[in-house]
Amino acid sequence: MGSSTLPLIISFVFSALPTPTVTVTPDSAVFTGETVNLKCEIESNHSDWTYEWYQWNQMNYYSVLQLSDHHTVNRDTLTITGTTWSDGGWYTCKGHIRSVSTQLGSEFSLSVNALPKSTVTVTPDNDVFTGETVNLKCEITPYYSSWRYEWYKDSTDSVVQLTHNHNVYRDTLTISRAAESDQGQYWCKGLIRSVSTQSNSAVSLSVKASPRSTVTVTPDSAVFTGETFNLKCVIESDHSDWTYEWYADRNRVKLQSDGHYTVNRDTLTIRGAAESDQGQYWCKGFIDGRSVSTQPTSVYLTVKDLKPKPELRSDPAGPALTGNTVTLTCNTDLSTGWDFYWYKNTQESEIKTTRTNSYSMKIDSLSDGGQYWCRAGRGEPVYYTQYSDELTLSVTESPKAVAIIQPDERVFRGETVTLRCDIKWGGNTEWTYRWEIEQTDHYNKYYNQYNQHKNNVSRCSAQELKISLVEVFHRGNYSCTGQMNTQISQRSDPVALTVYSDEAQAAVQVSPQPWLTEGHSVTLICEVPGSSTGWTFSWFRDADHLSDSSRGAGGSYTLSPAALQHTGFYTCRAERGEPAYSSQNSSAQPLWVTGVSASVRLVLRPSRSQHFSSDSLSLSCDSAGWTVRRYTHTNTQDCSAQTGSTCGIQSLSTSDTGVYWCESDSGEKRHPLNITVHDGAVILESSADPVIEGETLTLHCLHRSTNSSILTADLYKDGSLIPNQTTGEMNIPSFSKSDEGFYYCKTERGESPHSWISVRASTSLSLLVICVSVALSVFLLLLILLVLLLRHKEEKGMSSESGDIIYSEVKHNADGGADAGGDAIYAQVLSKKKKTRL
Repeated sequence: MGSSTLPLIISFVFSALPTPTVTVTPDSAVFTGETVNLKCEIESNHSDWTYEWYQWNQMNYYSVLQLSDHHTVNRDTLTITGTTWSDGGWYTCKGHIRSVSTQLGSEFSLSVNALPKSTVTVTPDNDVFTGETVNLKCEITPYYSSWRYEWYKDSTDSVVQLTHNHNVYRDTLTISRAAESDQGQYWCKGLIRSVSTQSNSAVSLSVKASPRSTVTVTPDSAVFTGETFNLKCVIESDHSDWTYEWYADRNRVKLQSDGHYTVNRDTLTIRGAAESDQGQYWCKGFIDGRSVSTQPTSVYLTVKDLKPKPELRSDPAGPALTGNTVTLTCNTDLSTGWDFYWYKNTQESEIKTTRTNSYSMKIDSLSDGGQYWCRAGRGEPVYYTQYSDELTLSVTESPKAVAIIQPDERVFRGETVTLRCDIKWGGNTEWTYRWEIEQTDHYNKYYNQYNQHKNNVSRCSAQELKISLVEVFHRGNYSCTGQMNTQISQRSDPVALTVYSDEAQAAVQVSPQPWLTEGHSVTLICEVPGSSTGWTFSWFRDADHLSDSSRGAGGSYTLSPAALQHTGFYTCRAERGEPAYSSQNSSAQPLWVTGVSASVRLVLRPSRSQHFSSDSLSLSCDSAGWTVRRYTHTNTQDCSAQTGSTCGIQSLSTSDTGVYWCESDSGEKRHPLNITVHDGAVILESSADPVIEGETLTLHCLHRSTNSSILTADLYKDGSLIPNQTTGEMNIPSFSKSDEGFYYCKTERGESPHSWISVRASTSLSLLVICVSVALSVFLLLLILLVLLLRHKEEKGMSSESGDIIYSEVKHNADGGADAGGDAIYAQVLSKKKKTRL
């Protein structure tokens, strides 16, 4: 039989393509910077798979992941090195074998988180005392059990070394029996896989020595039996959660039901102290839940059985002055913490309670005097001392100081001023003085000098305040008070010191007027304008010092009767103070004394006392040998245009105003006339000579342009309008002494100068005076002759051989005046010896 052929049968097994699964390592949250592995797992017996990775993109579909140094693939594993936040998202993969591929595998969401920061907390959370246990905890969020912890101190990178006092359990560093060397800055790190946390902040650990507890006693450590007092446990610490224990001597204080000892937090109160309570007291402080206690310091409590008695004193010790303050002092040897109680007149009349042992009272009136007591007390209820002994306070009315200024309240620069403070006081106690000045007005120019002077014044304690070479800035209101111990007088009324910026200038006035007839009286008055006190005066005539100046020491220099030789120019000077201060000499004041009938006359053309400027004036003496002289302003001079006895001024000016007279070569002065030159439009026409008593005075008001009388004008005498005189001309019949005065006129064109018009006795009266004088002189001569004859007869008897012939001769000049030009009457007695023959 032949062989047979068997058929080949091939069997194919078809399987579905597997679905890949994605796994990740690590399988927890991933932190930035870590390395992540994603594995694409395919359940298959094949080992020749190739893999492709996809990431969800922004276009909302999966795209093939591009490989780089950051993303690498090794067979089925995708490795992401140094993950960043942008690596987070959804990942999947595919497997390829031969010509087929699996579907996309399961999706995996990769979450990349930032590294957390570590924070340290400490327990206890405030100051730690030496010997305590401290726990420092490293807190990391989120918490993972796989965290490992490292601890660091201060700024070093060295890990805290573990010792028997420093232990770490998981996230906590425990320091047992803390020492001061343990204080500092602590921080920690958390480590997981290949990364570690950053420290959020360090915590400061402060380790202090255990505080001391001290005891204070209120009211005081020395107390008296029966008092209530408090002992307080004082702990210098910021903690407020202390508890306290009290000890007396070595035993802990036990609270009693009778309330003798009570405790309220840090205070031990002892009520009704007894001598048995005396001893050493101390306390301890504890903090609940902590192993710390204070270091105690004790205080010794003294309990006295003797009740103290204070001593009452007053300052000042003597009589008190009204307006002042008296201080009562309750002296004790007690310590602080006492109140003081004050009583007046009775021990039941409490008037004041003070915290100190002094009570100051303002003495307003005499009724503030009386009997006073004091005592001290403290505690609750109040523990009182004994009453002091009685103190009697007497009150006297306070004297008032009086301030005076010498030499005057009004002075001049350069003077010496003395201010004196006087106090009328019956006692013999010495006073000291206080001066004050208040500026009366403001001198910005002298601000600094015034302030310096004010300081000097306030420092003066003498009775007299002397200012040498006074200046303007010394002006002000000065006042003073006196001080006797602590008592002060009433302040004086202020006195105003006025300092004139100019030097003192003397001034002369004449009363009744500087024109008078010999035999009359005249008074020159020297004064310093603005000041009238304390001056003495010196007088000068024609620059010669008058030897009888003492007659004018009071400021008045009187000539009575006035004689022709008194004619001249008078000046004065004032002095006062020590050292002496002298004023400037006054301006010269002419004084003219004329005879009853002048021997020489000054003739004016035109004959009037007032003249217009630019007009001409002729002045001449009516006797040969006499010269016209004048005094203008402050000097005497010859007439500028003198021809013989005549002076002619062609064009007058106001500087020609003055006194003109006739003067002989020997210096005799006769017939002075006052001439006024006016620049205005109106003058008063009147005689330059005095008006003879009984005659008629005629006044005219002249105008410059017409040199004639003005029809309408008002006439004035001594500043008052003369009524019913408006025609510019006025007649005063029977001119008398009462009509003397200053006359002037006023029109719508202007006002004339003022002229003094005086009266002179009539010729008949002068002759009567002469006759009476002659008769009196003859009578006196005859009386003298009779006395001589009687004496001669008594001595030698009547004899025809000898005798005296008496001649009386009275000489008069043709005018009825004396030879020398005056009106004096004199007598001459001539004696001749007659021979007798025997």
